[in-house]
Amino acid sequence: MQVSNEELANKSGNFAGPNGQHQSGDGQPQVRQPHSQSTMTLDRSDQVWTWSADEHLAGFAVWREMIWEICSYRELLGQLVLRDIRIRYKQAIMGFAWALLMPLLIVAAGCLVKIALAHASGDNVDLPRVAGMSIKALGWAFFAGSIGFAANSLASNMSLVTKVYFPRELFPFSAVITQLIDTCVGGGFLLILLGFFARISISVHWLWAVPVMLLLIAITAATALLLSCANVFFRDVKYIVQIVLTFGIFFTPVFYEPELFGPHGSFIMMLNPLAPILEAFRLAIVEQHNLLLPVVAESHDGVQFATWHIGFLVYSAVISVGGFLWAWRYFHKMEFLFAEYV
Repeated sequence: MQVSNEELANKSGNFAGPNGQHQSGDGQPQVRQPHSQSTMTLDRSDQVWTWSADEHLAGFAVWREMIWEICSYRELLGQLVLRDIRIRYKQAIMGFAWALLMPLLIVAAGCLVKIALAHASGDNVDLPRVAGMSIKALGWAFFAGSIGFAANSLASNMSLVTKVYFPRELFPFSAVITQLIDTCVGGGFLLILLGFFARISISVHWLWAVPVMLLLIAITAATALLLSCANVFFRDVKYIVQIVLTFGIFFTPVFYEPELFGPHGSFIMMLNPLAPILEAFRLAIVEQHNLLLPVVAESHDGVQFATWHIGFLVYSAVISVGGFLWAWRYFHKMEFLFAEYV
């Protein structure tokens, strides 16, 4: 049974009246007094309720309010994720096979590229490199799928955004969580294939995949928050997002390894915050390499250079975690303006 917007409104505990007043279930105007000093005031001239954040609310108090709101509305977040999953797979003949389609298409495209390069150089197709590309394709599919749904999440839920109060970040968060479920399904299927065809066995270095996955979720959530917020004020953002996601895979080392570009090109390629994360997945799962140790390659002119060292992952961690905290704080600051622009 599909969850309607009205049901979601009731899940939030309050809903808007005819004049935009937030009312409780018995129809009485309700002044929300959350954990912080954020208050709702009645504009006597327009007879509408308006939110105003306490100007003195800053620092730790703001973060306490944001975390408290997410915890309080966790049931609504679960309902949004459940609704997104039902909408995505309702009346779909392939069902959860759609979760495998996008990574498989990316892997198929990458295989064609590698076969063409191997044919041009006269070498055979390297199976471990194909396996590594498959792992990175799954990570890219998670990022691209999450951003594709999250960027338009606020605009597509206009009726809820304009009438019901709850943390607006639930929409981009639900898009990321829904895509994460798809990725887990695809990841399990991919690991079975890699174990069967590439003879990749379980290693203790697979434990690196846990913190690396958390970094990927953090940078994806940060990007989703910023783009969904920007799409409220500038509707051409969703078109830009589609263009960037279409060509972004060529600027991210998914189909190839960074060392192909030489010492300087490899370093520049790793400045993309997604690049060290995807490379870390490949090294830990396929190469079963300890990420604390560097990986050195040799260029055509005999120059040795590091294609991997832990500093790359630290750089991505700073960008991912710092970007997520900043994006969430900025989103929370701007969410009180969303109803006027959606």
